[in-house]
Amino acid sequence: MGGQRTRHPQIRCTDQLSEERKRLLAAVGDDLWGIELLRFVVQQAVADLAGLGGMLHLGGPGHGSGLRLAVTSGLPPTLTQAWERLDGNGPLAPARAFREAAFTRVSLPNLGARIPQQGGDGPSEKSWAWPVDTAMVAVPLLGLTGPIGALSIVTSSAQEPSPTQRAFLDTLGRWAGERLSRSSAPASSAGLAGWQEQPAGSHLSQELQVGTWDWDIRTGDVIWNDAMMTILGADPRTFDGRIEDWTAVVHPEDLPWVLADLEEAIRAGRMYSTEYRVCRPDGTAGWVRARGRLVVDENGDPARMIGTLWDITKTHEDLEAVTEPAAVARSPRIGQLTRALAEAVTVRDVVDASAHHILPSFGAAGLLLSFLEGDHLRPVGYTGYSKEFIERIAHLSASSGLPISESLRERTPMFINSVEEFIERYPTNADLPAAGGKKAWAFLPLVVSGRPVGSCVVSFAEPRRFTGEERNLLTTLSGLVAQAMERARLFDREHTRAQELQRGLLPRRLPSLPAISAAARYLPAGKDMEAGGDWYDVIPLSADRVAIVIGDVMGHGVAEAVTMGRLRTAVRTLADLELPPDELLSHLNDLVSEFGDDFYATCLYLVYDATTRSCVLTRAGHPPPAVVYPDGTVHFPDAEPNAPLGAATPPFDTVEMDLPEGSLLVLYTDGLVESSVLDIDQGIAQLAETLDGTSARVSCRHEDRPECAECLDDLCDHLTSALVPGKQGSGDDDAALLIARTHALSCDDMASWPLPEHPKAAGQAREHVRAQLGVWDLDALSMTTELLASELVGNVVRHAKGPIQLRLLRTNVLTCEVSDGSLTTPRIRRTSDTDEGGRGLQLVSAISHRWGTRYTPTGKCIWTEQPLMPVEPGLFAEQSDLDRHDLLEE
Repeated sequence: MGGQRTRHPQIRCTDQLSEERKRLLAAVGDDLWGIELLRFVVQQAVADLAGLGGMLHLGGPGHGSGLRLAVTSGLPPTLTQAWERLDGNGPLAPARAFREAAFTRVSLPNLGARIPQQGGDGPSEKSWAWPVDTAMVAVPLLGLTGPIGALSIVTSSAQEPSPTQRAFLDTLGRWAGERLSRSSAPASSAGLAGWQEQPAGSHLSQELQVGTWDWDIRTGDVIWNDAMMTILGADPRTFDGRIEDWTAVVHPEDLPWVLADLEEAIRAGRMYSTEYRVCRPDGTAGWVRARGRLVVDENGDPARMIGTLWDITKTHEDLEAVTEPAAVARSPRIGQLTRALAEAVTVRDVVDASAHHILPSFGAAGLLLSFLEGDHLRPVGYTGYSKEFIERIAHLSASSGLPISESLRERTPMFINSVEEFIERYPTNADLPAAGGKKAWAFLPLVVSGRPVGSCVVSFAEPRRFTGEERNLLTTLSGLVAQAMERARLFDREHTRAQELQRGLLPRRLPSLPAISAAARYLPAGKDMEAGGDWYDVIPLSADRVAIVIGDVMGHGVAEAVTMGRLRTAVRTLADLELPPDELLSHLNDLVSEFGDDFYATCLYLVYDATTRSCVLTRAGHPPPAVVYPDGTVHFPDAEPNAPLGAATPPFDTVEMDLPEGSLLVLYTDGLVESSVLDIDQGIAQLAETLDGTSARVSCRHEDRPECAECLDDLCDHLTSALVPGKQGSGDDDAALLIARTHALSCDDMASWPLPEHPKAAGQAREHVRAQLGVWDLDALSMTTELLASELVGNVVRHAKGPIQLRLLRTNVLTCEVSDGSLTTPRIRRTSDTDEGGRGLQLVSAISHRWGTRYTPTGKCIWTEQPLMPVEPGLFAEQSDLDRHDLLEE
């Protein structure tokens, strides 16, 4: 039968794919250039022929300069090392296609054959083997004036490519050659944010504008093609093939970071991509954009880097026309940032200033500042990021392979222009850009005195090509930020220590006492230091009495805080001696006088007695307290203030007052009522006006809980906000405020009896105690209290004089007091085994929770306290009632 030959279905399918790929080339826009363009070409060719892999070599206009490998795809380095440099006159397929400007197919040696290596010091052989029946197909890359390179594909088929496949390869070679030879390219219409790299170079005298370079990292030798020579203005007659020929033409301002980018690319084994300014020997200047890839030796060590170079002067001029207004607008913001960083005190100030000025200056969308602490970068401020993202990167080690860590480790800024570039450099963390929501980054190390202290990351919502001016400016700004951050960190550290010191010297919380409810505030002067000399304290005394003290060491700072701590300790020690207020301030005055002539302090000390509802106060140079009565009226006790401690001459004047139940005592330092614009009299009047009627409103909030401290906290906040406007710490001086609400002891909780000056007084005391504790349902404490009362009364009968008074008080403790008319202070003395007496106070100390002595207007009072809670049986727990009675009688 005669008829048509039917084509194999697989060939038909392959031809259809080739046609589809032709249409794909037409759809490719101007967003591919350089290495990306070459890689795309190789990938399309390999896919069309179903090859094992492919290579693309570039050469000069003439074949005499040879070919250099630019891109590979699908082939391991062990097979492509022999093809790094090819003789343009050699027999290999890429050289023939380049030389003859025609399609070429060459069978590769069989399995086990040795492959010739072209170039270098001469032909040599390597023992790389190709599979059986493999062949290499090559087509030239045809530029506007002739071949500029060759595209080759390794196939495993013994058959020739189909005509359709050959046609596609020819089309692909012409398409790539024309794009590589294009003398100019249209700028993107997307504006600055969407601008993409375009090969330019209209000033070149020849059509070929693709510079290729081959740098031997070990020897420093470089090989440039003719276009490279022209772009950089090198004279082929004097070109000596050294890397110094390149560094000599890089702009001096750009050279440091260009070299840093190059070194980082070699160290990390990643693609090298950057743009920089050049200064040619003929005096002209321009912009170039370079990309390169690393070639390693058989041991995996960096050996060479090869790449391409484009002249982008015209495109950069177009870009500058767009960015010049932004640069003009940026200038005043940079000046404002410099001033703001100089004035920044805390780390928070530095973060706020950087975010406020850097982000709008560069159109950035995010900022992250971190401190280096050990092996971690701790974020201290950020904007434009989610909290979850910050928490994630906070757990990353500073020694990790991320750009933020690498820039700090190398102490060199790093700029990444797109998500694709980030993923290419850091494939193991390819999800980070999406998690952070950014598409370009400037990673700026913070270095102070040659020491890395942290990192600054400025990020952008869209891809961005950083200009040399932007790189230099951001690098300079990072130095300013670094100095400000380190200074702020030192301040914050001292600030924290000062806060800790202040908290340690002031009461952590005020005690909860039956006699008063209290609340307090401390306001530091300004924000430069939260330590000062103002202090307050509430000290429980015996018999349901309480001492309230407030003071002010002149000045504010750590030294004044230390002095304040010494005074507060001294006041507590003297208060334990139950001294009257005037005597206590006399002793305190002596102590301050010993500090030196430059130390002065004011102080107000008062004692409130809940059993008599009376108050005794003495002040040394301190403002008077405000007394707010239950009806809301405000009263300031009229008393001489005396001179400040350190300058006073005792005795100190005292004032006695009766305070109705629920009165308020408002104690404060002068920082609350005095400032540079307000004298103290005006401030006290303003305090009175603020207090007028306020106490009644506050006291009514919890009528069922008159001791509620929450209401007093509200009143403290109300007074400080009214008298010290703005946030805490904005005044001219430290300020302390203490508010106490008084509570009277009910008559039902007090009982007292006069006793005769007779030995039977001890027995009567026991009877009174037993009966009263029965009424109070405190029988569990009866035995111990009887013994205490008996021992104290017995001591008075034997060693002191009358009149004798016994008193019991029931609050949160049970107080037993015995008063007499003697000023002799009892003391515990050491006794021997043969002594018949002298053990009474030892017994009192052993069975009571607390005991002591205080002086009264008529003599002294010895008191003991026992907690109102279930207690272990006393000293005679194992004895019978009869035995206990006999011992008490004795």
